[in-house]
Amino acid sequence: MGEAMVDAGFFHLVATDGAARCGALTTPHGIVRTPAFMPVGTQATVKGMRPEEVRACGTDIVLANTYHLMLRPGAERIAALGGLHRFMNWPYPILTDSGGFQVMSLAQLRKLAPRGVTFRSHLDGALVELTPERAIEIQGLLGADISMQLDECIKLPADPAELERAMRLSLDWAERSKRAFAGAAAGRALFGIVQGGDDLALRRESARALVDLGFDGYAIGGLAVGEPQETMLTVVEETASRLPPERPRYLMGVGTPEDMLEAVARGVDMFDCVLPTRNGRHGVAFTRYGPINLKNARHAEDPRPLDPDAGNGGYSRAYLHHLVKANEMLGAMLLSQANICYYQALMQGMRAAIATGEFEDFRRSTQEGWRRGDIAPATAG
Repeated sequence: MGEAMVDAGFFHLVATDGAARCGALTTPHGIVRTPAFMPVGTQATVKGMRPEEVRACGTDIVLANTYHLMLRPGAERIAALGGLHRFMNWPYPILTDSGGFQVMSLAQLRKLAPRGVTFRSHLDGALVELTPERAIEIQGLLGADISMQLDECIKLPADPAELERAMRLSLDWAERSKRAFAGAAAGRALFGIVQGGDDLALRRESARALVDLGFDGYAIGGLAVGEPQETMLTVVEETASRLPPERPRYLMGVGTPEDMLEAVARGVDMFDCVLPTRNGRHGVAFTRYGPINLKNARHAEDPRPLDPDAGNGGYSRAYLHHLVKANEMLGAMLLSQANICYYQALMQGMRAAIATGEFEDFRRSTQEGWRRGDIAPATAG
């Protein structure tokens, strides 16, 4: 373990253990402890959970989506109602993505040009333009603590020429986003996004150019979009090593507990992913002993909680199985909450281990728990 001497105001690096780091972000709405997992609140809500429950799980910061909130209810309307924090009753830090992911996910509904992206709204078919300048303006209207540059994210595998084109377009948009952000309120932060797909040379060039522009933090985008885990981790390790240690590093859209543990080992500080709530809505719980599918009949008469050592509010596996099979909304709510709490417990465990120089021990014991798997209850003799 090394005691960190780095403090750039916005980000304070507390300790390192190998490449793993723990620290803290200071935002207008509070402190974010890193490594941090940001539950995804696309439509100004973490699906199936009240804000108080999200916070009670140990969440410091949530993510909201620029594209979706631009369409409904509208950024100007949210601003008139006092901003996103008040609107969604979350008085803590918020990061907003820029809409760049939708450039990929809504490819059939958009037209891409150097100026920006024109979308055909998936709600009513209306034409909507999103430029780097407009993306920054929307995030300002929402009142985000951390804003993201507009970028182009493309699926992998991809043609090398296409990877280079998207990377260079994202760099141009990064520069324009930074100029547009110049008048932002004090304390707010802007992150640049490293692109380049699985091409390490493009990743290095993108990282170098973004660092030269100078951002408050740096994201690694364009991963977990179809490539093998080994490829993703190779890109993460190479890219993170090129980013300044005094700035936070955010791996966008990742991921599984295993992905996050491995990315922290390679120097990543922040994550977001829909998996804990999406899987919860589909009957799957994340636990210290791997995922548990509550749809399986073996849980129908199991009186144990999800994790016998940690508990989960007194709800038995049998009851959760019943709720899932009956398609009751409470099942999705309880499993979403259990999953967010597990993700935050994993983050807290990593932070504590890094601070005491025991990250590798924590990594090994966590992986052993996942390999062990869920143990069936003892049968009556």
